[in-house]
Amino acid sequence: MGNEVKEKSTRAIVAAVQLLGVSKRQEMRRFVENELEHAPDSDSDPGGMRRAAKSGAARAKEAAQSAADPDTRHADIVLVDHEISPSQARNLEIEVGCEVMDRTMVILEIFHRHARSRAARAQVEIARLGYMAPRLREAAKLAGPKGRQRSGTGGRGAGEAHSELDRQKIRNRIAELKEEIDAMDVERKTQRARRQERQGLARVALVGYTNAGKSTLMRALTGSEVLVADKLFATLDTTVRALYPESVPRVLVTDTVGFIKNLPHDLVASFKSTLEEAVEASLLIHVIDASDPGFERQIAVTDEVLREIGAQAVPRIRVFNKIDCVGEAAAQRAREAALRAQYPECMVMSARREADIAKLHAAIRAFFQKGLIEAEIFLPWSAQQLRGEIFSSCEVLEERADGEGTFFRVRGESDTVNGLREQFGQAS
Repeated sequence: MGNEVKEKSTRAIVAAVQLLGVSKRQEMRRFVENELEHAPDSDSDPGGMRRAAKSGAARAKEAAQSAADPDTRHADIVLVDHEISPSQARNLEIEVGCEVMDRTMVILEIFHRHARSRAARAQVEIARLGYMAPRLREAAKLAGPKGRQRSGTGGRGAGEAHSELDRQKIRNRIAELKEEIDAMDVERKTQRARRQERQGLARVALVGYTNAGKSTLMRALTGSEVLVADKLFATLDTTVRALYPESVPRVLVTDTVGFIKNLPHDLVASFKSTLEEAVEASLLIHVIDASDPGFERQIAVTDEVLREIGAQAVPRIRVFNKIDCVGEAAAQRAREAALRAQYPECMVMSARREADIAKLHAAIRAFFQKGLIEAEIFLPWSAQQLRGEIFSSCEVLEERADGEGTFFRVRGESDTVNGLREQFGQAS
């Protein structure tokens, strides 16, 4: 047997600003469990941040001096549940003796790991480059006097010049990536317009907090094998599938990137093309984790992001998912009753229950069938080859035949139904 290499685990220490009325232990525990899911509501507080950072530094040093396994007893990284400046990050790294990542950097790292498509990778790279640019100045400061050798009084040293060159490269790369994204946006919008003209599809977008169960719901509604994972931002690329079983009109369901509290604005801008699916949808399915005690905050975050992208007026159905994760049957009944009392029009369900999926499927069909009309179409025996056109464009409610042909009682969009009647020489 060869020597087995033991993979070394990474130990992280979390530091956060303590808010009034919030237990620091509770806040930091939720921060770790949810991978930066919640951030402080307060404005930047350098004094408070310094105190929180010293708390993180003390814990890191304590961990380094513990009697635990030598391979895991030290802290490899300090995570700060706040956006900190480059100088704050540099000072903290000097203090704790290990890498420091703030909230924005952790989110960017998660996005970077999950991006799959060319568009998503380009959008993530823009956000990462934008984050790095102001930090190059701090890197130049670290060069110290060496960076100013032979520069003359007041002149720029080699470190500063190199930093400026790097920033220029970043600006050029961002411009290049934005041109690529603009080209992809034009191509995507053209394809979308052609698809809509050809098929006349209705559109539903699943929106909500990250890890609320949107991908599981997407797979259940469409019968597709989309990625389902119990982690933040598992879905970054837009996924579009047809509602299954198919309905009239045919409905497309879109899964979107999950929202998160205090998402950096650069990322909101970078993922605008993904979130546009919510703006252009006729109906939003707002998915909420019914088992999370902080669901009200999640609702507020989603509503705020929808306002930012101009989708606040799009009709929506609030779906409280994961009710099966609340606890025993009695606890589930109590939570469902409370949710229905607070949100009378909501649906409370589990995406893993077929009966619940069937109810949501029916609600989606009902929404898009509100404007449909019913009519009777007669098809003579000599034109039976056109049966497929009727079934593909309308919902056939009844079919009967006599000696001259077939009568179809159909439901469909008025333009479609009237067009078929005119095609078959019948008055509207």
